[in-house]
Amino acid sequence: MCKAPEFLPTRHLWYDGPAQDFAGGLPIGNGRLGAVVLGWDWERVIINENSVWEGPFQDRINNNSLEALPKIRDHLRKGDITEASRLVLNNMVASPPVSRAYTVTNNLAINFYQQQRHWSNYRRWLDVVEGVTGVMYDYEGVTYTREYVANNPVGVLAARFTASQEGKLRLTVGLERATGGIAYNIASTNPHTIVFDVEGHEANAIAFSSGVRVVTDGVVEVSSDGKFLDVSGACKVDLFYDTETEFLWKSKAEYKAEVERKLNTASSAGFEKIRADATKDHSTLMNRVSLDLGTSNTAKLSTDTRVAYYSSNPGNDNAFIALMFNFGRHLLISCSRDTGRPGMGVPANLQGIWNEDKFPPWGGKFTVNINTQMNYWLAEATNLPETLLPLWDLIERSRERGRDVAKRMYGCPGSVSHHNLDLWGDSAPHDHGEKWTMWPMSRLWLANQAMDHYRFTGNKEFLRNKVLPEFEAIAVFLNCNLFEFEGYYSTGPSISPENFFWITDSKTQDPNIVGAIDISPTMDVSLLRDFYTNYVDMVTALGMGKSTNGMTRKAHEIRSKLRPIAIGTHGHVREWRKDYWEMEVGHRHISHLWDLFPGSQMSPLVNMTLANAARITLQRRTDNFGGGATTGWSRAWIAACYARLFDAGKALEHARELLKHHVFNNLLHKIERGGRVFQIDSNLGFVAAVAEWFVQSHTGYIHLLPALSSDLTAGSVKGLVTRGGFIVDIHWGKSGVLLEAKIKSTRGGELKVRVSDGKVFKLDGRVVQPESAVATEPGKVYIVTL
Repeated sequence: MCKAPEFLPTRHLWYDGPAQDFAGGLPIGNGRLGAVVLGWDWERVIINENSVWEGPFQDRINNNSLEALPKIRDHLRKGDITEASRLVLNNMVASPPVSRAYTVTNNLAINFYQQQRHWSNYRRWLDVVEGVTGVMYDYEGVTYTREYVANNPVGVLAARFTASQEGKLRLTVGLERATGGIAYNIASTNPHTIVFDVEGHEANAIAFSSGVRVVTDGVVEVSSDGKFLDVSGACKVDLFYDTETEFLWKSKAEYKAEVERKLNTASSAGFEKIRADATKDHSTLMNRVSLDLGTSNTAKLSTDTRVAYYSSNPGNDNAFIALMFNFGRHLLISCSRDTGRPGMGVPANLQGIWNEDKFPPWGGKFTVNINTQMNYWLAEATNLPETLLPLWDLIERSRERGRDVAKRMYGCPGSVSHHNLDLWGDSAPHDHGEKWTMWPMSRLWLANQAMDHYRFTGNKEFLRNKVLPEFEAIAVFLNCNLFEFEGYYSTGPSISPENFFWITDSKTQDPNIVGAIDISPTMDVSLLRDFYTNYVDMVTALGMGKSTNGMTRKAHEIRSKLRPIAIGTHGHVREWRKDYWEMEVGHRHISHLWDLFPGSQMSPLVNMTLANAARITLQRRTDNFGGGATTGWSRAWIAACYARLFDAGKALEHARELLKHHVFNNLLHKIERGGRVFQIDSNLGFVAAVAEWFVQSHTGYIHLLPALSSDLTAGSVKGLVTRGGFIVDIHWGKSGVLLEAKIKSTRGGELKVRVSDGKVFKLDGRVVQPESAVATEPGKVYIVTL
């Protein structure tokens, strides 16, 4: 029988009552299947499968684009931004303007024939290390337990329900999908199985099949009316669930057979085996990294009470930061794993994998002008490279879609995508608006993450087979699409996501007209410079030399003729090529600081002038925050940027602001303070921002404790990973002073260390100058002390 665990302040979420709604439910997942458990008497487990989207691929490309593009550029060159924008919206917006959306799969409805108002001693919890959620309570003298787990090795959700007395457990189990317009077929393939089929063209979803099976102990009565399974007189009931879709399988027969196969495999193995394999898999990933920020005087509070307490007393619960750090890693493990179907991985979307709506906010898409990238910032540094496999799959799918977009919209070879992707990799422009639609630069940002994966892992097979084809497709497109303007290689039409500026020198000379579309916004220039730097590094690492057909020479040429990053009248980093006035000074995006985070060229160790300008830019943004500008993901990004500026106080301040205002009772994050809309990016971005406090490696150093606030008492972090393939454990004392760091070299190579603000340190007991590079041996651990 399941027992409530001892609740640990950095490992468990726990509550003394059922969830009120989705924002109180507890999320688990195996990377493909996600569940939110509410803990009700008539239970509703909200289930999602990551490839259940609203329909098949759509060809949305606007064929007017190719003819209009030269005219648009001509207007931009002349400074007629208003007319250029009009032509963009009339000729380059896709039809329909939005791509496919994510949608809900179904609910697992379980009636326990009880009234929760008569429950006592209720506990509901989530163990983020094992990935298990449970419920326990007393009812009419009987103790009831429920335990739910998501198994990645087999690919099913599983549950066990128990009663402390024989014959006292009764439940009815069924599958529901209350989204309207459903054409479904319910059939029994096994006396203890319900199969739920959805025909996509009538259900606002692609076609899929869901199945649930119950396994009982002893001689227990199980009956079915074809839609529900009724179990009575039991002491223990196990449940197994799976969904398969037409995205993953070629035919209905195949995906239905796969549901049957997985249910057979799971039920034959039994719940205890399924649970053991699931928790071993999950905890192995979770235990690679541990974070200790000290004890908490709120450790005995239920999590909902703790959330409320933290909003008023953030300085009194540093262990809550560690819990949020661990919870974020749990979420990424749970919503982004290998499906076992090559090339068909589905990465974490705007909701990760958890959604209860027919039409989730913003379609639950892959928004690739910040949000999708933020989802994966933590993967490398906190040693979860397995979670990146679905992202690489989406990049490949969208590359093939992007070839058609490049040819028909821009008249170019290669591949391009804009600010949103869907399940199918639809790369055409998305939405209809000046400050969203026309941004053909997302592939460069995604390519940066792929190149960074190589820098962390040193995997040349990945570099050759995954990264090189992507870079070549982008480079071919850029070599065709870039044009010279004012002596620089330039992009355009393009935007700085998703901000407007006041047009003060347009053809109309009307200062009240706003624009967004222009030539070479700062973010574009940053991405281009990074892309061509990475391209040269890549071909060098692969020993390709002169075999790139002049592409390397072209890369050097373009990089040398890119517009430099400019400083504006306020001493800030200019967001556009001209010193336009931002329509929203406190805008949620800080696209023009890409070179600070996730890039490196605005680091104080690289360019102090740009670092100082970046600091002013951040201060202007936050001084003018208001409305939507205070999004959770924006706070996470700003916290990471301050860590990159080595401003420990500001980095901690903005991390705390995020946790004060954007946390639901189940620790999922709301986009806006006071809002009710969940979006996962700040949950995941928060982890990456916190990791930056302890170790950074983007400038060639393993920089220990670069941004650790003195507000954080003595503590430790273990298992963080750096570029170059080093694993780092750090212990620090009061005021954030380094006590000891252990640096393990996984593949040899040079080790360059910097401690805090440049302190003199010892490596294996010998004083080492910070600029020195030390050769390392694979598998050896190096000790850093002051």
